[in-house]
Amino acid sequence: MSGMIETLTSLLGPSGPILALGAFGLLMVTLTLPFILVKKKDPFDRIQSPNQFQAPTKATNTPALNLRQAKKKGPNLDKFATFLEPQNVEEFSKRKLNLLRAGYRSKDAVRNFHFIQFALAIIGMIIGGVYVMFFSTDTELTDHLLKGAVPAGLGYYLPIYWVSSRSGKRLAELEGGFPDSLDLMLVCIEAGQSLDQSIARVGKELVHSYPQLSDEYLIIANEMRAGKDKPTVLKDFSERAGVPDIKSFVTVLVQSAAFGTSIGDSLRVYAAEMRDKRIMRAEEKANKLPTKMTLCTMLFTVPPLMVLLVGPSVYQIMLVLG
Repeated sequence: MSGMIETLTSLLGPSGPILALGAFGLLMVTLTLPFILVKKKDPFDRIQSPNQFQAPTKATNTPALNLRQAKKKGPNLDKFATFLEPQNVEEFSKRKLNLLRAGYRSKDAVRNFHFIQFALAIIGMIIGGVYVMFFSTDTELTDHLLKGAVPAGLGYYLPIYWVSSRSGKRLAELEGGFPDSLDLMLVCIEAGQSLDQSIARVGKELVHSYPQLSDEYLIIANEMRAGKDKPTVLKDFSERAGVPDIKSFVTVLVQSAAFGTSIGDSLRVYAAEMRDKRIMRAEEKANKLPTKMTLCTMLFTVPPLMVLLVGPSVYQIMLVLG
């Protein structure tokens, strides 16, 4: 291996091993692409073809009515589904749940996430290679590999950081707006509306103040209107939200429906508890503030104060000794 590296260095210069490694990777990708892109026709595809069993009709000038939804525009990643989606069901469900909690509800969200991840990693690798070949002055192979791998690693982990940050912001919004939504829901139920109507009304009222929570309530209302089982809809809502307070709220509603108790009474007690809990969270943050400000006070107040108090004395001592 050392002899090969010396030969490449003597022929191509200090970046010879990197260029050879990049050429080898490009060759492997070129050889692999035909097997990925060329897809054999599945015999079962003809069953899904809309024109397979359609009788021939006479040509007319009347345009055919398109009763189906138009195909969405964007990159067709169906051919790469095996490479862009986890094959393990547990891992796929976990990734899909993370994207749902970040607000990405598309059917192809997992596939698009991995595509963006790999694309940014490849772009970072290209940027690192260009920097190593044209701007780097190091001669060590380890330094070249490190500088080429750092942009690729940043590109690979950037989507993960983005999803995590978006999930945190969305969770904070759900947690902050949930007590207000319970108060609105209690008012709607006491006014005589059913639970389904109350959830739909609260979802419409929270569009401007808490848009993420409003979307969740509207999803619940639409699923209930479509005929989906109410406990299943509420449990799916708690899984998507990932907030402990919402999970407890779903448990209260399911138990109220199971035991036949009044939903209004349950909501009244739970809404009061959520208001007290929000006040406790605000007081907790207020009590943490002096401790957090102590470090800032020490960093930005004590050094200037020491300079003002000790500086003149040090200056006079230096004059006397000088």
